[in-house]
Amino acid sequence: MKTVVVGMSGGVDSSVAALLLKQHGFNVIGLYMNNWEETDECGACTGEEDFADVRRVANKIGIPYYSVNFAKEYLDRVFSYFLKEYSAGRTPNPDVLCNREIKFKDFKEKAKELGADYIATGHYCDILHENGVHYLLKAKDQSKDQTYFLNQLSQEQLDGVLFPLGKLDKSEVRKIAVENGLATAAKKDSTGICFIGERNFRNFLSKYLPAKKGDIITADGKKIGEHMGLMYYTLGQRRGLNIGGQKGDDGGRWFVIEKDLVNNILYVAHGSEERLYSKGLIMNAVNWIPFAPKEKEFHCTAKFRYRQPEQGCTVKICDGFIQVNFDEKQRAITEGQFAVFYQGDKCIGGGVIEKAIF
Repeated sequence: MKTVVVGMSGGVDSSVAALLLKQHGFNVIGLYMNNWEETDECGACTGEEDFADVRRVANKIGIPYYSVNFAKEYLDRVFSYFLKEYSAGRTPNPDVLCNREIKFKDFKEKAKELGADYIATGHYCDILHENGVHYLLKAKDQSKDQTYFLNQLSQEQLDGVLFPLGKLDKSEVRKIAVENGLATAAKKDSTGICFIGERNFRNFLSKYLPAKKGDIITADGKKIGEHMGLMYYTLGQRRGLNIGGQKGDDGGRWFVIEKDLVNNILYVAHGSEERLYSKGLIMNAVNWIPFAPKEKEFHCTAKFRYRQPEQGCTVKICDGFIQVNFDEKQRAITEGQFAVFYQGDKCIGGGVIEKAIF
C-alpha cells in the first residue's frame, strides 16, 4: 500500500482530498503546517482552530495526523520577500512563493521523513506524470483553478505530487464533505494572504514597514490630497484614495497612474483609463513547466493577475530577459505580480513582472 501525506489546512478542500485518497486505498497521513505564529486579541493562537478542524476530520476518516512548524522558514524565505517588495513599491504575491519555498519544499521533505511515496494538497489543479515528465494542468472547475499560484514549481517539486480535486467542481467537493459528515463541510473558504486573513491590510503592514505620508498629485501637477504611504496603493486603484469627494472635470472618479518612490508622490488621474493600458511587459526570468520551449518566439495565453481570464500574447525569449507582447492592450500591469502562461489546459510556467511596455 502506497503512503501519501496530505497537507491539511483545516479547510474543506484539503479535508476532502484526504478522504478521497483514503477511499482510493492509499495509506493517508495528514500533516498540518503552522507557517505563521500570531495570537489574537485574547491571546489565543489563531491556528489552533484550524488544527482542531484537522483533528476532527482526521479522526472522522480514520487517519493519523501531525503538525509541523515552518514559521521560521516562512519568515525567512516568504515574509521577508513580501516586505522587501512592498518597500520597493512593488506588489508581491507571497502565496506563489509559499508554494515554492514551503509547501512543495520543506513540507515535501517532512513528508518523506514520514515515509511518503506521494504528497497531496487540496489545490484546484491537475497533474500528468508521463515518462518521468510532470505537466501542470488546469482544474476542471475553471472558476477555482489555482495553477496561477503553482507557476514556480520545478520538475523535482512536481514529482510524486497528487491533486485529488483536479477533476471536481467546488460544489461537488462541498457535497462530498456533507455526505461524509466532515466537520469542515460548511467552513468558509479562506481568502487573501494567509498571514493577513480578515484583518485590515494597512494596519497589518504598518506594524512592519513605517508608512511615510506624501502628496497626491494629478497628472497636470495639481496637489489634491495626501496619501498614507505609497506601499498601500496599486496601479489602477480607485477605492481608498480619500481625496475628499473631489471629482474630475468630467465627473469621473480618480485612479492611481503612477507611484514616484524617489519623491514620495502618488499620481492620479480621472476620465479615460487609456494611460493605464500597456501593450506588453518585460520579465527577467521564467520558470518553465516542464522545460524551456525550443522556440524563441511563440503564441500562447497568459494571466497577469489571478482573477483574470486568459489573454492572448506572444512571448519572445531574448538574451537576459523575456518580452511579452499582448494581442490586446492590458489594464494596470503591476510590477511584482506574476505573469503565468498557458497552452490549452497546460500551465507552462511563469515569472515576476518587472515593468510594463507602453
